[in-house]
Amino acid sequence: MASIISGIQQMGVGVSDLHEAWKWYRQHFGMDIRVFEDEAIAELMLPHTDGQPRKRYAALAMNMQGGGGFEIWQHTGKTPEPCGFQILLGDLGINIAKVKSRDVRLAHKNFVDKGLEVLTEVVTDPSGNENFFVKDPYGNVFQIVKEAYFFQKEKSVNGGIYGAIIGVTDFERAKTVYCDILGYDEIVYDEQGKFEDLNGVPGGEETMRRVLLKHSEERTGPFSKLFGPSQIELISVKTREPRKIYEGRIWGDPGFIHLCFDIQGMDALRKKCTEKGFPFTVDSADSFDMGVAAGHFAYIEDPDGTLIEFVETHRLPIIKKVGWYMNLDKRKLGQRLPNWMVKTIAWGRIRD
Repeated sequence: MASIISGIQQMGVGVSDLHEAWKWYRQHFGMDIRVFEDEAIAELMLPHTDGQPRKRYAALAMNMQGGGGFEIWQHTGKTPEPCGFQILLGDLGINIAKVKSRDVRLAHKNFVDKGLEVLTEVVTDPSGNENFFVKDPYGNVFQIVKEAYFFQKEKSVNGGIYGAIIGVTDFERAKTVYCDILGYDEIVYDEQGKFEDLNGVPGGEETMRRVLLKHSEERTGPFSKLFGPSQIELISVKTREPRKIYEGRIWGDPGFIHLCFDIQGMDALRKKCTEKGFPFTVDSADSFDMGVAAGHFAYIEDPDGTLIEFVETHRLPIIKKVGWYMNLDKRKLGQRLPNWMVKTIAWGRIRD
């Protein structure tokens, strides 16, 4: 019995108006592939929704250049509650979503020309890699990071989700989740101090420890070529007391609600997480149904309460009207789908 992680499937993004936000993400981030769109009740997330089932509207959007998607999520049974304070680097939770780009300077120019709220010039991180930061209209910050690997060429100046910057109280406590369970086993840098490349990012002037992690082994699994490589940066602020981003709010409220990994072998992963001291807080137990997509999902919390989702995909629609689905639940562990089959996801493209 074994399990694998194929890559980052999506970043959960809670919003107040799904259609408005998704249009913005299509126009500016190229997230124009509709994998699913579904209205239902989140009945299994009770540990993270104050014990109540919650009506919601959700859509999974992808960028065919590769990387993870955006799961855009809106409460419909209650008023979405934004964070009541300015989120600063090092606050506990997902601070920033990393988005990849082959040409960071072109992406920067494009976003400036469009009038987006670009927070920094093109800068280099402690490893020398080019990046910059931009904020969406809803207060979420994205880091556009240079990455050479792309699944296929598209018009967008960027691809999909490349990782995240996550605030933690202590790296040594957090590494069991991020290094041992999620497989980010290689430290790119581990530095403490003040960092010029973070000037312009809220909270970026503080003294902090930054640990950038990547996975040394190439990911495998059905969609691993689409997801590609990824990275996680953990930040511990040293000169102030960090706040919990979702304290007093629930999963699905506006902001980055979870980071989701595409996996195979949920039973083995459940056992591994339990043995490492991070048992599933939510487990769909067999197969959930998202209207046209189906699979098995589960959640764990890192030591500071940040939610990590795992999804084992069983079925995806190719042509919904004629009942053509991609069935994956019996697929051999680690086996990649052929590129032509992955590319059929693009048939769900939305054109504004």
